[in-house]
Amino acid sequence: MIAIVGRPNVGKSTLFNRLVGQRRALVRDVPGVTRDRLYGHVEFERWQATVIDTGGFVPSSEEPLIEGVRRQVLAAVDEADLVLFVVDARAGLTALDSEIAGVLRRSARPVVLAANKIDGGGQEGALGELYGVGFGEPVPVSAEHGRGVAELLEVLRARTPDVSAAPVPAGIVQLAVIGRPNVGKSSLVNVMVGAERVLVHEAPGTTRDAVDTAFEYDGRPYVLVDTAGIRRKGRVDQPLEKLAVVMALRSLERCQVALLVIDASEGLTAQDAHIGGYAHDAGRAIVLVVNKWDLVPPGLIRKAEVVEQLRERLPFLDYAPVCFTSAATGAGVRELFETVDQVATAARQRVPPTEATAALKQAVERRPVSVQGEPLVVQSATQVGVGPPTFAVRVNRPDEIHFSYERYLVRSLRLAFGFAGSPIRLSLRRAPTGRARRGARR
Repeated sequence: MIAIVGRPNVGKSTLFNRLVGQRRALVRDVPGVTRDRLYGHVEFERWQATVIDTGGFVPSSEEPLIEGVRRQVLAAVDEADLVLFVVDARAGLTALDSEIAGVLRRSARPVVLAANKIDGGGQEGALGELYGVGFGEPVPVSAEHGRGVAELLEVLRARTPDVSAAPVPAGIVQLAVIGRPNVGKSSLVNVMVGAERVLVHEAPGTTRDAVDTAFEYDGRPYVLVDTAGIRRKGRVDQPLEKLAVVMALRSLERCQVALLVIDASEGLTAQDAHIGGYAHDAGRAIVLVVNKWDLVPPGLIRKAEVVEQLRERLPFLDYAPVCFTSAATGAGVRELFETVDQVATAARQRVPPTEATAALKQAVERRPVSVQGEPLVVQSATQVGVGPPTFAVRVNRPDEIHFSYERYLVRSLRLAFGFAGSPIRLSLRRAPTGRARRGARR
């Protein structure tokens, strides 16, 4: 476990992205972009390690948000086997660098000093003063251009302890926490995990990176992603927020179950519906989480009424179960995990072809329909995928079926087999003609 530490804007996130081989962390030429701990996997020849990107470290600041970042940095140092201390070689050793070095020396963790932004030959002379920090020979790198990164990996490999990799638990449920800004997503993550794993702050947009958290609840393994708040496209003006939206949507590609968090004190908004549409289009199993339920005065509205409103305003998510939680008190969290487990299991369910075919044939018998004067005939149905459950259905007129009747067929499959929380996809295909079937038999 390697923690990347340094003052703001020295290129820590750029180096993190270079090490893990993909753009996981946000990069912008302004200080303070990274705020939470961000974990990534690095491989070098046959050596593997986990690297942790951290926010800009300002040990002496008392500003609340910076103080929260400092707690995250110190937590990363505590769990790390090695600290990668990054400085800006072009700027030279600053007073803040020296202050951070003092904190790292007191941590008793081994430290590798990386002199970043050595972009060309002839700049190595700037490394002389860095020896005075007391962490040995600085390693010159250019995270932007990849110069010296292989040499840095060799140093990191030599300094890290030789440990065998822990086995990955089977049956891990991957969750993505999505929602508009300031609905309590980070607070909900912390109460689910049972620790201040991600930075919580009252200002909207505090979380920008997608932060993966591996944890267990009642002995079951989960990986949870707390994502940046997604705003309406027209309101995302700053380039940094646009990057945050892209990463939030990418997290849907990696998860099995999406938790759509809604602020109970504000009610359902149009943006909540837009975000739910993102998860539905991504084919993810969905749980609607009505958070901040403790802020609703008792007797003002019943849970059943809230569920009815959600069904009316989110008809395309009528399959998603609804949970009520309070991140402030922890109420409803156990029920949320039970629902997540049920939804994750349902998303992986497989239906035998004979049963799927019978269910759809019975649906057509209950509600027959003609397509351009020809009765619709279902020949076969086979489940070809999970997450989301996807069925290849062979019919005589696949291109002319109205979308409303397709929805009816989906509801019939759900009625027969459940699939709670998961959208169901149909791939309508043309059934072979009688002549083609006879030719195939020959």
